[in-house]
Amino acid sequence: MNTQHDTKESLSLYNNYKIGLKAKDTDKKFYFIFSDRDLLLIDNQLPLLKDLNELNINETDVKNCIYFGEFYLKDAYAVELTEDFDIEGFKEENEEINLKFINLYEVFDINEETYYLGGRAIQIIDWENNHQFCGRCGAKTITSDIEMAKVCPECGFTSFTRICPAIITTIIKEDEEDLDENGNPTKKILMARHSYHEYPRYALIAGFLEAGESVEEAVKREVMEEVGIEVEDVQYFGSQSWPFPNSLMIGCICKYKSGEIKVDENEITKAKWFKKEEIEQPPSDISIFARLLKNFKENY
Repeated sequence: MNTQHDTKESLSLYNNYKIGLKAKDTDKKFYFIFSDRDLLLIDNQLPLLKDLNELNINETDVKNCIYFGEFYLKDAYAVELTEDFDIEGFKEENEEINLKFINLYEVFDINEETYYLGGRAIQIIDWENNHQFCGRCGAKTITSDIEMAKVCPECGFTSFTRICPAIITTIIKEDEEDLDENGNPTKKILMARHSYHEYPRYALIAGFLEAGESVEEAVKREVMEEVGIEVEDVQYFGSQSWPFPNSLMIGCICKYKSGEIKVDENEITKAKWFKKEEIEQPPSDISIFARLLKNFKENY
């Protein structure tokens, strides 16, 4: 596959974080505390505490507390509060502190690094909850002490954190019937309205990889299935973790080859070609979707 790299300079997950399996019992710890998938921030910062008792969080309030490495040389824990945790009572007990639970999506615009580590933390919590029992024989699993894995003591089946790869692609067409001021074909991209979006907006074609297929094959299949056209010259652009709930988004760029738009009327309700000036840039750079649009506007 040819490549056309994403030029966005962003923080790496590993700038100040190191994966670990055994806590070092640092004097203070970073706690990624979730309630109903919302992350607790204090003055828009992660809680750095001696222990959870500093916030009046007791053992009975905690469903999961999982060590998952070092952050700024401090132990880091992914914490999930119980479903019946009293949020309002918790706020009253800590009324002198500016604390709030924030949707992880919104955390990105507050602190990008916290978002990345929070995304890892919530996926580890999901892994803990979803692999309590062996998927092969049903026995109770145990946590490995040499890697982040759930191991079945009966049949030996091992389950790792689940990551679902998905493609998202820019489809570029040179429209011979729409010439620019210099007489050259206008470059356009295809965008579509998805039936599952809460708000009616246009987005790029995206979808999960199927077992046995390559990224290139996934791009071509998804485009054909959703909008009925053929594409070619698939290029890799970049990737990102997408913790909603557990995807790895693989950004691609491809060229229109043939066919007329015909939406599947299931996932896609409408699709059309957009000129650069017709594209509305998303307000946040949280998604690789925004970077793909920006790349098209600036480089084509």
